Amino acid sequence: AVCCPLRYTQIMSKKFCFLLVSICWITGFLWYIAPVSLISRLSFCGSNIIDHFVCDSGQLLALGCHPPAYLPLFCYIVTSSVVLATFLFIMVSYAGIVFTLVKTSRKSSSLKGFSTMSSHLAVVAIFYGSVVAMYIGHNGESHTENTKLMTLFYSSIAPLLNPLIYCLRNDQVKEALIRLLRKKRVA
Repeated sequence: AVCCPLRYTQIMSKKFCFLLVSICWITGFLWYIAPVSLISRLSFCGSNIIDHFVCDSGQLLALGCHPPAYLPLFCYIVTSSVVLATFLFIMVSYAGIVFTLVKTSRKSSSLKGFSTMSSHLAVVAIFYGSVVAMYIGHNGESHTENTKLMTLFYSSIAPLLNPLIYCLRNDQVKEALIRLLRKKRVA
């Protein structure tokens, strides 16, 4: 929409949107077939209670009796590649938008575009920062308390901050927030 505004409706037809969504869903399912099939072959001993909010590969590997030595590394590589591939795709998309905004001759259009993009990048940074800290930062090891905190952050707090970040772009919301902060300083 930013790079080719006049051709946007032609490029983003319903067929193309369906194709993009289908590719995302199919890739998402196919990417994890190998780790899921390998983890499902594990034997589990001791407590079969997952000490976490979600049933994730790290927690399942921690419950396994004797997982093969390559399995944690393999799961780490798959998870890291998914996170990094999607992050790089987003960054390449934003680089194209920045390139288009820089070569735009109208200042007001480019400022509005950069303003919108900054909100999007804030949301992406919050989400991917916590995901990277959880999945890539631990090198596939299970640190239960830290992973619980990171899971809570990226599954609950980051989506909760989305409306706040996007609302702060609205001038009326900014003015109301400034008035509220001034009242608190006076009181």
